[in-house]
Amino acid sequence: MRRRLVCACVPALLLACGGVRAASRPNIVLIVADDMGYSDLGCYGGEIATPELDGLARNGLRFTQFYNTARCWPTRAALMLGYYPQQVAMDPPGRPGPEWAQALPKFLKPLGYRAYHSGKWHVHVVPRTCADGGFDRSYRLEDYDRNFNPAQLIEDDKPAPPVAPGGGYYTATAFADHAIRCLKEHAETCAGQPFFTYLAFTTPHFPLQAPPDDIARYRDTYLAGWDAVRAERHRRQLELGIVRCALSPLEPRIRAPGNFADVALRLGPGEIAHARPWAELTPEQQRFQASKMAIHAAMVDRIDREIGRVLAQVRAMGAWDNTVVLFLSDNGASAEILIRGDGHSPSAAPGSAGSFLCLGPGWSTASNTPFRRHKIWVHEGGISTPLIVHWPRGIAARGELRRDIGHVIDILPTIYELAAGAAPAPREGAPPFPGRSLMPAFARDGAVARDVLFFHHSGNRALRAGDWKIVSAGIDGNRWSLYNLAEDRAEGRDLASEKPALVSELAETWRRLEHEFRRQAEKPVEKEARKNETR
Repeated sequence: MRRRLVCACVPALLLACGGVRAASRPNIVLIVADDMGYSDLGCYGGEIATPELDGLARNGLRFTQFYNTARCWPTRAALMLGYYPQQVAMDPPGRPGPEWAQALPKFLKPLGYRAYHSGKWHVHVVPRTCADGGFDRSYRLEDYDRNFNPAQLIEDDKPAPPVAPGGGYYTATAFADHAIRCLKEHAETCAGQPFFTYLAFTTPHFPLQAPPDDIARYRDTYLAGWDAVRAERHRRQLELGIVRCALSPLEPRIRAPGNFADVALRLGPGEIAHARPWAELTPEQQRFQASKMAIHAAMVDRIDREIGRVLAQVRAMGAWDNTVVLFLSDNGASAEILIRGDGHSPSAAPGSAGSFLCLGPGWSTASNTPFRRHKIWVHEGGISTPLIVHWPRGIAARGELRRDIGHVIDILPTIYELAAGAAPAPREGAPPFPGRSLMPAFARDGAVARDVLFFHHSGNRALRAGDWKIVSAGIDGNRWSLYNLAEDRAEGRDLASEKPALVSELAETWRRLEHEFRRQAEKPVEKEARKNETR
């Protein structure tokens, strides 16, 4: 008990320094979008109406060089476990995680926190959200192919009934409803404790589905095409100071991932597999593609509305001033085109439960403005995410940008330091946490120092060291390219041939980390094997 009392005093002492005002132990709301591009939000240059998130940015901080892992499950594992996914057997998934891996709520529970989860989980090495992950309440969607009538739901680790069609259910709204219920119960029964709310949306991930009234607001917005939308978003990003680089060109040679030939027969002539210039599309293709982006925009718009409802509940509890809100996306927008779930009916209204549409490479390129490529790739378009941080009592800055280089592995140490006033200690047998707390950046830009960031997903590899980045992809023959991101974050000028020694040095660092991380994931197995040998 004495130790807990001492810990409770530390944050107030720590947060009195610099530009961060003194505060008691804060509440935390962590919000994650699924497959949302870097430029979709208004505060990052987009035209989609996102007033709630724009308001958080206007009264908080926007990070401009924050990274995810390029895919849903490795990013969510890094968020919850605090390690690169390779360290915890989450990329590729399929093996048991190391014994020392522990989810964020279990770090927070000894500090007095209650923990609530609503939405996607996708952390395979932590099978049960409550019993294994440490959440007190959880509403979990396992059916990612249906937004109106999902069939696989889990509530508090127990199967929940499937949703019947036609009942007005929509995933984003249901997740917000659950988060609000948890917060209301918290206010009634646990008002003296801080809370951690993890709101994990499954939208705007495919299938592109949204309420018809939401879609109607954007029906004709995108008829100008992705070339015009990209140019306008880039112009606004430069004005806002979000980026300083040129706009990357379209890459028509990159084909949408998936078996497009089979899918195209079911989707019709409006669908295309490449990000070609808009003027080359037929009128039928232009209308079909504009409709898809209208649904994507409606899904982002709906996320913003649901976030507004959750945050209104935080205000109603009197907890607003001392609640830290963090918002990010799990990867860049997706170029995939496929059909799953209940299939696709050409006669169904686009965006309805009977349709199964994907954003595709043209609009994915626009969503990821100004960067190259998409989800799955580890070029900047696949791994760059907005990060908004808002905390009225603890952050004095309003509307400022932070160019500190960050990664989703930083979220756990940041949240822990907010709660405990110190860096988290690794569990017994665990390697040191690879991330850095972002708290110094709350006070000033450029305060977070780091050596390198590592990326590896689906055969795509990258390493960022300062402003230098090496990156390779299978479609490019696994050849390393080199970019100076301070001058060329759009990755347009490959400097590998001019600086072969630097490429070799960075590639060797990547190989060393890859070997080290894979070995760490296997370490508990090796340790158990040694025990058996001595018996």
